[in-house]
Amino acid sequence: MNTASAALSALLEKVENAAREAGRPAPTLLAVSKTQPADAVARLADAGQRAFGENYVQEALPKIRALAGRGLEWHLIGHLQSNKAREAAQHFDWVQTVDRPKLVAALAAHRPAQLTPLNVLIQVNPDEEPGKSGCTPAQVPDLAAAIAAEPTLRLRGLMAIPEPLPGLDDRRGAFALMAGLHAKLRDRYEGVDTLSMGMSADYALAIAEGSTMIRIGTALFGARG
Repeated sequence: MNTASAALSALLEKVENAAREAGRPAPTLLAVSKTQPADAVARLADAGQRAFGENYVQEALPKIRALAGRGLEWHLIGHLQSNKAREAAQHFDWVQTVDRPKLVAALAAHRPAQLTPLNVLIQVNPDEEPGKSGCTPAQVPDLAAAIAAEPTLRLRGLMAIPEPLPGLDDRRGAFALMAGLHAKLRDRYEGVDTLSMGMSADYALAIAEGSTMIRIGTALFGARG
């Protein structure tokens, strides 16, 4: 077993154990490939990983092109500026960081008609941290309605990066709040099925609170230099 396969197998085992202990379904694993070269992504893809998360449109595009034809799924998980919406809409399968109406309109306008609708998550700032990306919890219903009204977009759910409080259990409240928001959204809109929350340090807690997608980088690719 090569290094990529070993890392992926070890992480999946830990995730499955965490889900079993919590009595929850195992979440989808999103491999965070930001700063990683295309060949590192290819090795992990060869090991069976299909979904990859990138923070920057311009960094991602060469990798998306280099690995075209492999059936990979590309998620934008970094803050998206409106002037990058065209390229994001044209090349990504998911955008997880929609947090304002202007971005909804821009992505909808630039999603090519021949492609399937762009999967969209609303990024929420559950702790309402100043200067941090994400809408407030109170803004979710209006954003959801705007996304659902666009035929070139598909509302899939919510994403969050809760405040990294020093005590792991102190993050539980933010995760629980997100789970509640997601449940309300799921009740209102058909097709809402994704709650993206949890990273390397807190994915077990996120799974226990209802995460359906976790975002992991270092455990798969190693520490970034």
